Amino acid sequence: MKYVVGEDLGTSSVKVLLVDQKGTVHYSVSKDYPLIQPQPGYSEQNPEDWIEQTIQALKQLVNESGVNPDNIEGLSFSGQMHGLVLLDNEHQVIRNAILRNDTRTTSQCKKIDHQLGGKLLDITKNPALEGFTLPKFLWVKENEPENLQKTSVFLLPKDYLRYRLTGKIHMDYSDAAGTLLLDVISKSWSAEILHNFDISVSICPPLVETEAFIGTILPEIAELTGLPPAVKGFAGGADNACGAIGAGILSEGKALCSIGTSGVFLTYENDKNKNYGGKVHLFNHGQKDSYYTMGVTLAAGYSLTWFKDTFSPNQTFSDLVEEAESSTIGANGLLFTPFSAGERTPYADAKIRGTFTGMDSSHKRGDFTRAVIEGIVFSIHESVELFRNYGKSIETVISIGGGAKSDLWLQIQADIFNAKIVKLQNEQGPCMGAAMVAAVGLGWFTSLKECAEEFIKADQVYEPKPENVRLYQEYYQVYKDVYLHIVSINHQLFDLRKKK
Repeated sequence: MKYVVGEDLGTSSVKVLLVDQKGTVHYSVSKDYPLIQPQPGYSEQNPEDWIEQTIQALKQLVNESGVNPDNIEGLSFSGQMHGLVLLDNEHQVIRNAILRNDTRTTSQCKKIDHQLGGKLLDITKNPALEGFTLPKFLWVKENEPENLQKTSVFLLPKDYLRYRLTGKIHMDYSDAAGTLLLDVISKSWSAEILHNFDISVSICPPLVETEAFIGTILPEIAELTGLPPAVKGFAGGADNACGAIGAGILSEGKALCSIGTSGVFLTYENDKNKNYGGKVHLFNHGQKDSYYTMGVTLAAGYSLTWFKDTFSPNQTFSDLVEEAESSTIGANGLLFTPFSAGERTPYADAKIRGTFTGMDSSHKRGDFTRAVIEGIVFSIHESVELFRNYGKSIETVISIGGGAKSDLWLQIQADIFNAKIVKLQNEQGPCMGAAMVAAVGLGWFTSLKECAEEFIKADQVYEPKPENVRLYQEYYQVYKDVYLHIVSINHQLFDLRKKK
């Protein structure tokens, strides 16, 4: 039996997955690394942490999987989008990577809007938001000009990881689409955008397809990990593109709900000219000449992690969710808005912050946990509602990530979305998508669709319950009102905090 490795470089950890030619997972391991948050709104990481932890994860996979390493033929990559990694002439990292959930760039976004207007949406299919890469470029240019002057090339996180493993510098289209520098339709760096902001095209890496063969792993990586030097590396894609591949979202009519650190509701899009007015994102898919559209909740699973770490650090997530089951629909009249890192869809508001609304002395911890879970799903449902308002039919949704780990989460999604929710037999998220890219790149399958037929199987379907749907619709209307009533107060508090 032959094997491939899928790697997913997330915001909080790297995960590696060993998969055989039938799609069976033989081993998985993840390694954590820290966030660097020197002040509110800042979110950075040291890229060297990614490399060290990936090497340790691969070494553990080789040593503990029981698989003959000589039978591992390829690997591919998925990773957090938008993060800015700057390299000098020696390809050394110049500064910490600025991550997707960094919100320091509001003024730079306004500058982009002022200079490009509607052209930005025409070219990139996306608005200027703090999470994207171009605003980070402009922040560095304005605040650390010496670092931009040193820059020979910029990369996104998973591309830097791939460079360190293979020695080759590239960027795939699905990840490049999140930089605000790519002409999404022509699949080329936008000369107009680069010219407008005096960014040289020479620092933009070569563009490749997700399935492109990049090169074999470096000898020193083979020695450190125990992988054979002949292992082939394939480009891979953005985490959401790979998540879509790993869930089989490869044709029209399929949708995905992914609840990880952030939350994503994603649909396949075959109409490259579909106009959502910038209210949702449109990116190049990992499948060649395809696209996907998505809405984003910035702090989805992160909200539950924050709640656990802050108020119940000694409990497991399973224990918390079990307590939440004892609460009621609507958490006994308690609402939570998951805005701790600002919000993306539909508000695009970097200053908004989260709330518990309706709290009284009768509420127990289980009510708070359920309110957090429901608030996350309510936020994602704002994307579902938006897609439906634009004519998308959403009847069946594949659920992956933390939101697919319990029956309660899955049933809440079914009831709030008013759609069938499918749990997969072997849900591994973007990591599985990366493994599938390697499998197709090696020629095991002729296409990602053919690979999906072999690798992806449904496990359980959760049907919406009509009475629950009705109750949640009432709570959802109140949930939407919360933002309107807190936005001014939150912006004032945000500005006051920055003055300190």
